[in-house]
Order: sequence, then structure tokens, then C-alpha cells
Amino acid sequence: MQRPARGAEAPSAVDRALRVVVFTTSYPRHGNDFAGRFVSDAVARLRERGVEIDVLHPGVYRDFGLAFDGGGIMRNLRRRPWIAPLLFLSMVRALRRAARDADLVHAHWLAGAAVALFAGKPFVVTIHGTISGGFLDDFRLTRRHPRLVRLVLRRARAVVCVSQALADAVRSCGIEAVFIPNGIEIPERVAEEAEPLEVFYTGRLSPEKGIQDLAAVREGLNLVVSGDGPLRDLVPDALGFVSREELEEHYERAAVVVCPSRSEGFGVVCAEAMAHGKPVVAGATGGLLGLVQHEETGLLVEPGDRAALRAAIDRLLADPELRSRLGRAARERIVGLCSWERVIDATLATYVEAAERPAPGPQPLRLAA
Repeated sequence: MQRPARGAEAPSAVDRALRVVVFTTSYPRHGNDFAGRFVSDAVARLRERGVEIDVLHPGVYRDFGLAFDGGGIMRNLRRRPWIAPLLFLSMVRALRRAARDADLVHAHWLAGAAVALFAGKPFVVTIHGTISGGFLDDFRLTRRHPRLVRLVLRRARAVVCVSQALADAVRSCGIEAVFIPNGIEIPERVAEEAEPLEVFYTGRLSPEKGIQDLAAVREGLNLVVSGDGPLRDLVPDALGFVSREELEEHYERAAVVVCPSRSEGFGVVCAEAMAHGKPVVAGATGGLLGLVQHEETGLLVEPGDRAALRAAIDRLLADPELRSRLGRAARERIVGLCSWERVIDATLATYVEAAERPAPGPQPLRLAA
């Protein structure tokens, strides 16, 4: 090999941005669409840090009308299972094309990892937990089919879980996992609660979210509900899906935010309420257990225990000092756990290790070609 002349510098590698293809079955179609918002928010911040990202989502790959027709891809596949092979082939072909010049694929959900196996590139996967309670629920798969989970995930360069409960579930299948929560925007201030006191619920109106339990104990409560789903008939006064601006206003007005989920991978609504300094009543399940510390940052109740749910709500409504104490502590916890700076730093470190490239210097993130 010819050496450079004395005094001359050796040729340096051409620096270029890290190229990542994000694969997801859920992604917002417009500014007020909350489907997959936690994915799009992370993508935006990763791009700000210099990562070149292509997002492969329904509409980019052919989804055969399953993505936006009453509950999303996984729920609709139960009604039209014969489309599954065509859908899988469509996803794989699109991902292989998109990833041709990429350093890394970042797949979301365990189902996404099954597609990423065929990308022909190193990949990482984020496990989010429930997919609207469908048959590909990540918790359910780790319990019932650990060998299948292990078969899919053992090829991943890294497995990221958005809650400690999910990380424990994945590890029970013999796969190492790293806990990186979803990022949460921290409001600059904590707003004053409205009068009369409001109890706020937002999210999908479906069985896994426990809306049936809240509807059963709502008598006498000044309950405000936003969202939509198959159980909307239980809360006919629900506002439907509201804009992000309206959602922020509801968080600000709330005295208590209720998250009575029976299954939850992370708990975005719970974390957002806590970031707003609001006390929460949450189901003691999944990712909510990692956010809410009982009697410290909120109140936990057993999922499906309607008497306990109503008692916890009434207790908070009757005690302004308790609401204030829990709200302050909740906000502090989310700042320390879910701030975007912390989450993106951890994600970038995972990318760099998975891509097997030298650690980059200051922003923007760059890798040697």
C-alpha cells in the first residue's frame, strides 16, 4: 500500500449523515391525526439531529385499504385474513427498495420486526405493546409464543422497549432489551384547573383502554371525553378526536386525568397529563406501572375494579392539596424520564452501535462512509 508523502495528510473518509429507514404500520396522515404520533415526533427530532430518515408507512407501501378503515391494519386483518400474504409481500418489497442505500432499518412493533428480517440491512426494533388489543399484541405474543418472539427478535441488532414492563416481557423470551421510553413534550407552565372541576379522559374508546369501566362509574362526575372507537356508544357525549391545540387546553383545564387501561404498552396520555402537572388515576398494568408511583406521582387501581376507580377519582376531587402534590411530583418524574433530549440521545446511541460505525462527534450525527 502506498503511504502518503511525509508532511501530507492521509486521505480522510467521506463523512455522510446516518441513513435510516423507519418502518411502521401507524403514522399520522395530518397534523391532528394522533395515530403513530409518537413515531412521527421522534422522526422529526432525529432529523433535527442530522439523521437522514425515510419513513415507510401505509400509503407509501400498498396497504389494501386496511390501514385507515375502522381500527388499523392489525384489527382489520382479523376480518380479511386472506390479504395478509399480499400485504406482507407489499411491505417487504417496499422496505427492500427504500433500504437499498440505508445504513439501518428501524422497525416498530414486533410485527414490523418480522418484515425487517427481509430488509437485507441491519435493523433495530421498538416494541410498543398493545396494537389496539389485536392478536399481534406484543405482550400477548411474549406470553403465548416466546419461541416465535425469540425467532424474530434474535436477528435484530437492538431491541428497544418503551416501558420496563415490555423490556421484562421480551427478556423472558431470552432476548436482551433496552428501555427507552417515548418522548414527551414538557409544557412551559402548569395551568390552573377549571371550575367546576373536570375529570378528563382522552384516547381510543375501546375495551383495552378501560373506557367501559369509566363509563360505568361516571354518574355525578363532570367528565370530559375525547376520542373515538368501537365503544363510543357508552359515552355518547364524547367529543371525538380533537386537534392538538384543543387537547392541550383539555389537559390544562383538567383537575384529574383518568387512564383506566386494562392493557398498556407505555401510556402516552398518562405521561402527557403528568407533564402538564396533573394528577392521574391509572390502571396498574403494563407501562403505566413505570410511570405512576402509587401515592407519589398518581393513584393506581386494579384494571377493571370499578369501585376502586371511582373511589380514587373522588378522593382526588375532594383534596386539592393531594392533587397539587401528586401533580408536581408527576411533572418532575416525566421531565427526568421522558424529555425529548434524553430519549433522542439514547436512540442515537442505539443507532450508532447497531450500525457498527464509529461514534460520531457533535451534531449533526455523521458516520464515515
